[in-house]
Amino acid sequence: PWRMSYIATPRKDDPGCFVCRAAAGTDDRATLLVHRTERSLVLLNRFPYNSGHVLVCPRGHQARLDELPDADLFDLQVVIRRVIGAIQKRMTPDGFNVGLNLGAAAGAGLPGHLHWHVVPRWAG
Repeated sequence: PWRMSYIATPRKDDPGCFVCRAAAGTDDRATLLVHRTERSLVLLNRFPYNSGHVLVCPRGHQARLDELPDADLFDLQVVIRRVIGAIQKRMTPDGFNVGLNLGAAAGAGLPGHLHWHVVPRWAG
C-alpha cells in the first residue's frame, strides 16, 4: 500500500536525477541521504519493498558498470558490506536481497544512474 503513490502517479519529465540532487544538496533529510563517502551515497528508498530498503549509488552519474572507475566500484562494494552490517545489527533480518537493475528493460526505475538495492528480508 505504501507504494501506491509511486504506481498511481503519472511520470513527469524530471528536471534531473534524484541521486545527483542528493549528492549536490545540503538537506540530507529531504533527499533521504543517510551516508556518503567520497565516491558513494546511501539513500533510503522513498518507495521501499521492505523496511530498511536502501539504495547504494555512485556519486557520478553513470548508467553502466563499464563506466565506473575501479576505485568507485570497490568503494561501492565496501559500502554495501557496511550497509548490510548496519542493517543486520539494528534490524536482525534473516537475509538480504542485493541487486542491480541495468537498464529500463531490466526494471531500473532510474536507468541513467547505477544503484544497488539492499533489501532486508525475514522468514515467514
